[in-house]
Amino acid sequence: MSGLHILLLIGGYFVLLLVISHFTGKNDSNEDFFKAGKQSPWYLVAFGMVGASLSGVTFISVPGWVADSQFSYMQVVFGYFFGYMVTAFVLLPIYYRQNVTSIYEYLDERFGFVSYKVGAVSFFISRVLGAAFRLFLVAIVLQQFVFDAWQVPFELTVILSILLIWIYTFKGGIKTIVWTDTLQTLFMLLSVGFSIYFILDELNWTLADYLSSQEFKAYNKTWFTEDFFAKNHLVKSFLGGMFITICMTGLDQDMMQKNLTCRNLGEAQKNMVSFSIVLVLVTFVFMMLGALLFIYADRYDISLPLMDGSPKSDLLFPEIAINSGLGMTVAITFMLGLIAAAYSSADSALTSLTTSFCVDFLGTGKKTEEEAKKTRRATHVGMSLLLILVVIAFKYILDRNVIDGLLTVASYTYGPLLGLFSFGIFTTYKVRDKLVWVVAVASVGLIVALAKVPPSYLGGYVFGYELLPLNGLLTFIGLFLIRKRAPLAQTEHHLRLRNHPDQRS
Repeated sequence: MSGLHILLLIGGYFVLLLVISHFTGKNDSNEDFFKAGKQSPWYLVAFGMVGASLSGVTFISVPGWVADSQFSYMQVVFGYFFGYMVTAFVLLPIYYRQNVTSIYEYLDERFGFVSYKVGAVSFFISRVLGAAFRLFLVAIVLQQFVFDAWQVPFELTVILSILLIWIYTFKGGIKTIVWTDTLQTLFMLLSVGFSIYFILDELNWTLADYLSSQEFKAYNKTWFTEDFFAKNHLVKSFLGGMFITICMTGLDQDMMQKNLTCRNLGEAQKNMVSFSIVLVLVTFVFMMLGALLFIYADRYDISLPLMDGSPKSDLLFPEIAINSGLGMTVAITFMLGLIAAAYSSADSALTSLTTSFCVDFLGTGKKTEEEAKKTRRATHVGMSLLLILVVIAFKYILDRNVIDGLLTVASYTYGPLLGLFSFGIFTTYKVRDKLVWVVAVASVGLIVALAKVPPSYLGGYVFGYELLPLNGLLTFIGLFLIRKRAPLAQTEHHLRLRNHPDQRS
């Protein structure tokens, strides 16, 4: 598949997205941009969230990670499932009861202005880095397989990628994304299905042959319980996965903004439960594809592609799909799946960053509709430029598998959010609001320092994704230390509202 073919395919794909954007962005109102008028069908949101949650990171990086980690990522994914249940039945009721546009408005009501801003800043940093990770993946694939041959610099590849996202989201916002995510999820799943089918056919295997083969058994170890000190131990992975989901979905404006477009709480919960079941199954299919890719590469002596002189496992899937002679069907569906997977998360990230910055930092809710619309449009441009700069920076500083890097960064940046929301939900205390930022910075600093302690100093213990709940716990303890004991009447009132939300006026 030539670079020209890939560009034509991308062009056709974005024409389709622009058609969707034209119909969903006709009103160009802030209500539609931020909340889609609260009219999104729950099943549409659920299906689209599969693609947004998996993203280009799962599409490329999870299959590429199998050689090093086998199926250990499934331990994290089962933790994800329980995290989604907490999100559905603990967090969503709070957001719907308070009718928020930005979920961090809860912190303003619960603790005060500084806590609100600390939550918004934590999300902002987390989402910028997360979106940049995902966009970086699609950019390096396009660079490796298209633009390098034409001597187009990586920086221009990134600019073009984000410009395309801006074009189809600048009017419709979340209303457009609910529909484009559905299309993008479909393309991504078709791509994986076709890839598995044609690789199995090339190897003269049925699916049953593959699953019972010795080659598959060499990759499919899922449960790691031998060494608790190891990073991939079952307990550490499961708890880390659960808290990653609570933070990266339940406390994340990006993912929650889609749920808040559902008509009511019941439909939003249906969306979350059904989506979480499908996500576990689909991720397992990705792990199967990863093992199959390495088996195929070994059978036909295909080496890991090089990037800047170093082998890059994230590029194995595109190398096999595009250059190994599997046929045009695999190449076309792979590129559609890659583009869909990458942009299904990047477009919603850009929209959620715009929403959070407008509501949480610029106070558009207090402006007239026309002033708020102008602010939103300018912010949308600013967020696009910021993403461009961060993605380009990743090319020069990223030295690990992308999904591992993404989850590690989440351990640092989402911890304050976890601590703040937990303290707000499970205690009745107020806090000294002006000191909350000190607690958040200190917690993140301690976690970063702890992660850098050599394992030899800890008896061989290697920290994994449990750093995230530990970060949240440190924030929780810090908030407890700066608490203000509420008057008895106020405490009883707060408990009554929490246990009987229907009494809220």
